[in-house]
Amino acid sequence: MQIDEFSQELKENMKKIDIDVTDLQIKKFFKYMNLLIEWNQKMNLTAIIEPKEIIVKHFVDCGTLLKYLENNEKVIDIGTGAGFPGIPLKILNESINITLVDSLNKRVNFLNEVVAELNLNNINVIHSRAEDLARNMEYRERFDKVVSRAVANLTTLSEYDLPFLKLKGKFLGMKSFEIEEEVNEARKAIHILGGKIEKVDKFTLIDSDIGRSIVIISKESKTPKQYPRKAGKPLKEPLN
Repeated sequence: MQIDEFSQELKENMKKIDIDVTDLQIKKFFKYMNLLIEWNQKMNLTAIIEPKEIIVKHFVDCGTLLKYLENNEKVIDIGTGAGFPGIPLKILNESINITLVDSLNKRVNFLNEVVAELNLNNINVIHSRAEDLARNMEYRERFDKVVSRAVANLTTLSEYDLPFLKLKGKFLGMKSFEIEEEVNEARKAIHILGGKIEKVDKFTLIDSDIGRSIVIISKESKTPKQYPRKAGKPLKEPLN
């Protein structure tokens, strides 16, 4: 796809979620898409490789979180993978200070390349497991928002993510449409970890039948020191 066609597709689709993209943002998204396609040939970053699908199912999907962020906030993206949702959010709001965390070094190398090529500032890429990083006091309870997209079950995800939040900070979990059972099963764990479910926003991704939920959890009290448990435990033995 050439940049003119890409520009039109991105503008039209972002407009549907009330986002107007600038020419500079379009250039950055175009470069990001091409890096994603190029690197995906040598490592598994995404199953979505058609440009139009990348625009809707990655870029616009991540853009739906933009309205939940305030200017200049400190945001951490846990289990960012190929940079979703963190890099699209950074492109759309340069003022946020964002940290991207992934446990696989190959993906971290890709992310560092994207950050350099897109000339993104105030963005930090870290190779770590969430359970290990959350015990580092430089990162624990330091962030206004924590975001995760399609990483794990909500119970496990809460143990990964809530320790990073300041009091009154918010965890924004991007999940599938049918989420009620998962939310109910996670309530006890969220309470133990100092969180409270504020609301669940549901929508259908533009021009598709793909349902989405954004689970919003506020940090009401400090996460007890014993959480998160050691690496692997939150996944193998979820809190209940």
